[in-house]
Amino acid sequence: MPPIRKFFAFAACCAAALSLVACAGAPSAPASIAASNASNASNASNADGPAYGPELQGFDYPHPVHDFSFASQGKTLHMAYMDIQPQQPNGRTAVLLHGKNFCAATWGDTITRLVAAGYRVIAPDQIGFCKSSKPAAYQFTFQQLARNTHALLASLGIERATIIGHSTGGMLAVRYGLMYPRETEQLVLVNPIGLEDWKAKGVPSLSVDDWYARELKTSADGIRRYEQTTYYADTWSTRYEPWVQMLAGMYRGPGKAQVAWDSALLYDMIYTQPVVYEFGQLSMPTLLLIGQKDTTAIGKDAASPEVRAKIGHYPELGRAAAKAIPHATLVEFPDAGHAPQMQDPEAFHAALLKGLAALPQQSH
Repeated sequence: MPPIRKFFAFAACCAAALSLVACAGAPSAPASIAASNASNASNASNADGPAYGPELQGFDYPHPVHDFSFASQGKTLHMAYMDIQPQQPNGRTAVLLHGKNFCAATWGDTITRLVAAGYRVIAPDQIGFCKSSKPAAYQFTFQQLARNTHALLASLGIERATIIGHSTGGMLAVRYGLMYPRETEQLVLVNPIGLEDWKAKGVPSLSVDDWYARELKTSADGIRRYEQTTYYADTWSTRYEPWVQMLAGMYRGPGKAQVAWDSALLYDMIYTQPVVYEFGQLSMPTLLLIGQKDTTAIGKDAASPEVRAKIGHYPELGRAAAKAIPHATLVEFPDAGHAPQMQDPEAFHAALLKGLAALPQQSH
């Protein structure tokens, strides 16, 4: 029986017992995925690059990493996060939300700039990503990830913050702002995905099984090709390579199957939970920072040529979002792609700090 079918047989057994937690025990991967992980561990030494654990063990972050443990959906989970305090505080906190193919570590340059400007910075890895827990059975929703993030901030005594989200983190930031408007003093969306509804535009649905099979094929070469063509407008810099190896290393390591399974669940969450229809409900000042050469669209490679031709047009999407969000300011970066904070850090951070400093005027 294939690993995924064994997984569902396992889940059905637990459901029949009316207790998934009791049947599964600790929140670890099913036996089939665990066995696959063990097989991967024996092959990791033969990989053509660094191999990291399923929670990015072995990959160093730019600042000390802390863990926030909490109960969620019958499991004890942990969120890894960095908490960086400025020497001269300005009284504000910035929360950095990473994208699907990114981690908290990829915010390193932004953290440095914000802390120098007086901001306390919290940069978490969401559940299912990077150095945080990767549960085998979890209902991934943007609402749940927002609740997890809110609980982390509450544990740190942070009542209000500026929420900065990039890529998938932008979808999460929107959901957070909708759920916690009083706690969100300002929203910053950096080339967020979810500015359009791919399903409504004709991108076909992929099952979790499909996503899992695709994710098992992940390699450094595949990541690099995708990011070069989609994120960076057919350009490349050695600055981006560490982030390719960061992702590829988890797929070379002993927890490959576990990482791929959670990634499949997360792709399904992204495809099925659009936020674009609720932009008009955002009540806080919102800064849109949009690289104009971005072409990101979830599942576009599975879509027909006709559908591919009409999705992922960020110049149009950014301007439409700026019109739909009541208190929005749009800044465009003509030559940047999906990650302007990496591709053009000087221009990006100048615009970010200017937009954050404008909050007192916007709030009156």
